[in-house]
Amino acid sequence: MLGILCSLITALTCVSGATVVTQKPPVVTVRKGETATMDCNLGTVTGSAARWYKQIPGGVPQFVLYFHHSSSSPSYGSGFSSPKFTSTHQSTSDYRLIINNVEEQDSAVYYCKTWDGSVNEWVSHLPPPVLTVFPPSTDEIQSNKAALLCLSSLSGPFADVSWWLVDGSPVSSGISTSTAVQRPDQIFHISSSLSIQTSDWNMNKVYTGKVSLGSQTAEKTINKVSNILNFLK
Repeated sequence: MLGILCSLITALTCVSGATVVTQKPPVVTVRKGETATMDCNLGTVTGSAARWYKQIPGGVPQFVLYFHHSSSSPSYGSGFSSPKFTSTHQSTSDYRLIINNVEEQDSAVYYCKTWDGSVNEWVSHLPPPVLTVFPPSTDEIQSNKAALLCLSSLSGPFADVSWWLVDGSPVSSGISTSTAVQRPDQIFHISSSLSIQTSDWNMNKVYTGKVSLGSQTAEKTINKVSNILNFLK
């Protein structure tokens, strides 16, 4: 079966009307195991990075990578890494996403995004994400495995989601993330659960839920001791 990558041509017109971001080609079709490439032009933006997102139909956009022309290598979102995903630049405004050894699960819509410096003031006024992290249930703590739940409210669906960190290090396994749902108040709501070993919880490891939207970042931490202290308040 052929693995198909779909790249939607997108146009991002900033508040100032200063730039338009475009992607090409509109659709990339390759065989399994081959390499797929797609290009993004940032228009008049030359000082900002290109951020790539992957969205499976019906799913929440996932942050793939961030690459600035002054960097030697990209920074990756949770669950994405080199050499599977990488990026290059042809100029300060032309970037390329490269997906190696394509598999069927790579079939998706890929978006390119950047920030226009002329709207930094507007971006900085985006409300930060609101996070709530819930501890394992009492019943779960009595077993070998448990789960943490992070609820996030966002003003937009294209957040850089580093849902979970353990003792400060990002984790990519044991995570289940819901589809973004927009409520009547125009706020997007997303939830994510992390499966953990109860022995790690009892060792007082620190778990952090972290989400960024534009220049705004929110994070919440929880561990066994802090949860007990909050319960006693």
